[in-house]
Amino acid sequence: MTATQIQSPRSGKISPQYRRNGASKGNFEMAAWLFMRLSGVVLVVLIFGHLFVNLLVGDGIHAIDFGFVAGKWADPFWQFWDLAMLWLAMLHGTNGVRTIINDYAEKDSSRFWLKAVLYAATAVIIILGTLVIFTFNPCPLDVNGVPLPGGFCPAA
Repeated sequence: MTATQIQSPRSGKISPQYRRNGASKGNFEMAAWLFMRLSGVVLVVLIFGHLFVNLLVGDGIHAIDFGFVAGKWADPFWQFWDLAMLWLAMLHGTNGVRTIINDYAEKDSSRFWLKAVLYAATAVIIILGTLVIFTFNPCPLDVNGVPLPGGFCPAA
C-alpha cells in the first residue's frame, strides 16, 4: 500500500473478542423495521394533532397553562391521545437507539449493558408518564378532603 492509499474501514481482521455470534433473530428485526414505519406514520398524525390543538386553536400558545392541561386531561379522549403519543414515541425512539447500539457496539457485553440501560430508562419513563396522565388531579385534597389552596377547584 502506498502513502496515498487509504485503507477501507474495518477491512482488517476483527479480533475474536469483537466478533458477533451468528444466532438467528427470526422475524424480530423485520417486525421492528415494520413497527418503525407504521409508528412513524401514526406519530406524525398524533404530533400534528397535538400541535394544532395546543398552538392554533383558541388563544394559541398564550392559553397553555396548568388550567389548560387540567381541562384537556379531564377528557378521556385527550388522555388516551397523549398516552398513545407517549407510548409510541418512546417505543419508536427505543427501537431506533437499539438499532444504533447493535450497529456500533462491538463487544457483546457492551451491547448488553447499553440495551439494559436503554430498556430500563424506557420502562421508567413509560410507567411514570402513564401514571401522570391517569392520576393527574387539578384539585388536590388534603387528608380531610378539603381542597388545597392554589388548586383549580370550583368554589365550595
